[in-house]
Amino acid sequence: MNAQTEIENSHTIAVLVDNEPGVLARVIGLFSGRGYNIESLTVAETDRANNLSRITIVTTGTPMIIEQIKAQLQRLVPVHNVTDLTIEGKSVERELALVKVVGEGEKRVESLRIADIFRARVVDSTNSSFVFEIVGDTGKLDAFIRLMEPLGLTDVSRTGVAAISRGVTGMDAVY
Repeated sequence: MNAQTEIENSHTIAVLVDNEPGVLARVIGLFSGRGYNIESLTVAETDRANNLSRITIVTTGTPMIIEQIKAQLQRLVPVHNVTDLTIEGKSVERELALVKVVGEGEKRVESLRIADIFRARVVDSTNSSFVFEIVGDTGKLDAFIRLMEPLGLTDVSRTGVAAISRGVTGMDAVY
């Protein structure tokens, strides 16, 4: 099978980095400089004592491209560990979205019914609008948003994917 016919799959990659200015720009530069797309990106400090942050990236590529991405990330100086959560064991992935729906009458009632089915919470309400908070995997959020479109969807804000491996092992720094 050559690179032209290989199937592209989505991968969630966790990167443990020094928490210092410019690190995120270097990681993003690696992707943009090689034409790789970032579908989701989250960053947060995870270890204040050791000054470490975790970058979680969702990207799509053939197995060869994903391996190249991981190898190139590992070579960046402030990077301590690169983990492909998609292939290196089971993981938990979640995303949060705020979804604004404007409507009255039956559309308002229907949006509340769908929100209940999806376990979305109303976090703001006016006489003609709701803001729902929904947490789940990306597919769940996509489905909820699609169902809200004909009911008056006016705005969506998403956090991006947060992911962590299951089990007893963590993403320890490799020095």
